[in-house]
Amino acid sequence: MAADGRATTDGQAPGGYRVGIDVGGTFTDLAAVGPDGRTMYAKVPSVPADPSVAVLAALSLAFEQSSGLTDLPASLAAGAPPAGWIERFAHGTTVATNALLERAGARTALVTTHGFRDVIEIGRQNRPSLYDLTRDRPASLVPRELRFTVRERCGPDGVLEPLTAAEIDRVVERVAGVEGLAAVAVCLLFSFAWPEHELAVADALRARLPGVTVVASSEVLPAFREYERFATATADAYLTPKLSSYLTRLRGRLAEAGIGEPLVMQSSGGVAALAEAAAHAATCVLSGPAGGVVGAAYVAGLSGVRDLLTFDMGGTSTDVAPVLDGQALTTSESVLAGVPIMLATVDVHSVSAGGGSIAWVDSGGALRVGPASAGADPGPACYQRGGREATVTDADLVLGYLGDGASLGGEVTLSTAAATAALERLGARLGLSALTAAAGVVAVADAEMTRALRVVSVERGLDPRALALVAFGGAGGTHACALAEALGMTTVLVPRAAGVLSALGLALGDVRRDHAAPLRGRLGEVDLAGAFDRLTAAALQASGGADQAARAHQRDGSPRTGVPREPGDELRLDRRVDCRYVGQAHELTVSAGPIPAEVGGDPEPAGAEPADAANRVLAAAVRTAFEAEHSRRYGHLAPERDVEVVAVRLVATLPGVRPALAAEPADPAALRSRRRVWLDGAWHEVDVVARAARGAGAELPGPAVVEFAEATTLVRPGWTARVDPVGTLVLMHDRDDV
Repeated sequence: MAADGRATTDGQAPGGYRVGIDVGGTFTDLAAVGPDGRTMYAKVPSVPADPSVAVLAALSLAFEQSSGLTDLPASLAAGAPPAGWIERFAHGTTVATNALLERAGARTALVTTHGFRDVIEIGRQNRPSLYDLTRDRPASLVPRELRFTVRERCGPDGVLEPLTAAEIDRVVERVAGVEGLAAVAVCLLFSFAWPEHELAVADALRARLPGVTVVASSEVLPAFREYERFATATADAYLTPKLSSYLTRLRGRLAEAGIGEPLVMQSSGGVAALAEAAAHAATCVLSGPAGGVVGAAYVAGLSGVRDLLTFDMGGTSTDVAPVLDGQALTTSESVLAGVPIMLATVDVHSVSAGGGSIAWVDSGGALRVGPASAGADPGPACYQRGGREATVTDADLVLGYLGDGASLGGEVTLSTAAATAALERLGARLGLSALTAAAGVVAVADAEMTRALRVVSVERGLDPRALALVAFGGAGGTHACALAEALGMTTVLVPRAAGVLSALGLALGDVRRDHAAPLRGRLGEVDLAGAFDRLTAAALQASGGADQAARAHQRDGSPRTGVPREPGDELRLDRRVDCRYVGQAHELTVSAGPIPAEVGGDPEPAGAEPADAANRVLAAAVRTAFEAEHSRRYGHLAPERDVEVVAVRLVATLPGVRPALAAEPADPAALRSRRRVWLDGAWHEVDVVARAARGAGAELPGPAVVEFAEATTLVRPGWTARVDPVGTLVLMHDRDDV
């Protein structure tokens, strides 16, 4: 079947597809963009034991649909599209995320400066819950018996205690004696400024322990604050063996099927070569959610919406993020599962409130939802695959938001009877009927997701009432109107590819590398221009022929070396600065603008030195950007105070393809039906309309249900849905005061 729903008649698959595959906890999604800009989607159940199995299944299904073939050869049925079908393949994975959440990473040791072995356990003086004295922080990734110290010391001005060869040999032999060791993090004091000691220890460990992952903190995060640097480097070492093993296995399976290796989505929202991702797993802890934000920003921009909140409700979790002026906001202060990951990440906030989140009753008799999830196996009770616990999906089905007998991913058929039985068991513990329990489960999940949206809007200095909500994921459209009402939002967008939007974002993603360097001093006194010149040289070298790791696919399916490029693409270099008012404890990252197109930048004043002129221009731009961001985030300014620079960053990107989307014509064969839906304490008989039945300009007043191929949207009372010219379902509230 072609992207527009028509089967091809010549039995040949069109080539040149740019494919994105997102492996989630419950489903694995595929989006493919053809050379003519048309799109195609597929969804299959995930295989938690080996996610690569689902990747191949999704590729096989997509090829079958694109070719119109129904009697596939065995090789194609196993996931082997012919050469030329895939031009570029990008992959988003939760392997690193889940390993961190579940504490299922590699057996890891830590080598640090003598006296600092407990830094990763002491952390900062903050608590997970301010008033709950029974809660503790998650255990550190490296137990104390696997933390080793080396006698050396550097300070801000250089070496204080030299590192001897004998000391290196001593600590290396102690680490080598650890049984079953898979990774080592080397984190020495002040190595961000003076990395020689740290690199010497790391090199000795690599020589002594071939096959063991060795991570030096100065290579991963050359930034001050020892706890955050140690924690990030330790997480990188802890996660890399597992992610590397998975990606290597995936590469092998794809090679057997005749498919080149994929690019991998990073937490920053850009894709990188498989070898780069496999070498540093900490860059991929938000791989899947980042793809969703990229896809949402792009599709919303086609609809003329550039300021928005993304709402991705999947089977295991819900991810939300802000997008301003069409750009996803990034941060270098993420915390996942209690571990600081101080690398560039899309500013995503995640909560355990997905469709598969299990409802339960706590010791006080209160109804709770999550964090435990039914996942893909066995899944919610309504999947009829052995699950017995009630989930959010079961509640949605009992309330009529989903249809009895609906098919998910081609392999799951929903059963209202099974969902009702699970909710009856839950309700019995609460003294409630199955219906009332279902309404309670949805209310609790909605409250959790509303809090998440407040975190990325109100707590970031953004007024959600001035933003649109872009809902996607399998369950996003089902809950979007209720969340928008709770936040006072009047516009909801549900893209045509809502059920697989993260995969679409992967297919469209930019190739991106982030470069950073420490730079301490007052704005106007530090050499910003020189620091950016050094980062630019490093970025150009990494993006040129010297780096042969990144791969893409040509039309004939063969790999090409070098950073993937499109004809006519230009490398874009964006400068950013971490800065703060002198005396503040935390900094903001602000833009210093792109690298000028021509070397030399702006004209220099007569008699001025080039470096002085460049620094004055940069300092003025940074001060303006910092004060604007400080005012937005914190609501006040201190113009009399000096601004201090902490670090500089350079983001190098090669833009991905941005196809034009258009609404498909209405399918006259799509059927319309009616069913009962529980809304605001009463049953309503509502229209149930297939999304394919609505062409551009078609309107549908609520209450109603719109069924997509991969997702469902509930149009609540007071809302009207309209299909815009690019195929997005735009829901508008009928009143100004939601």
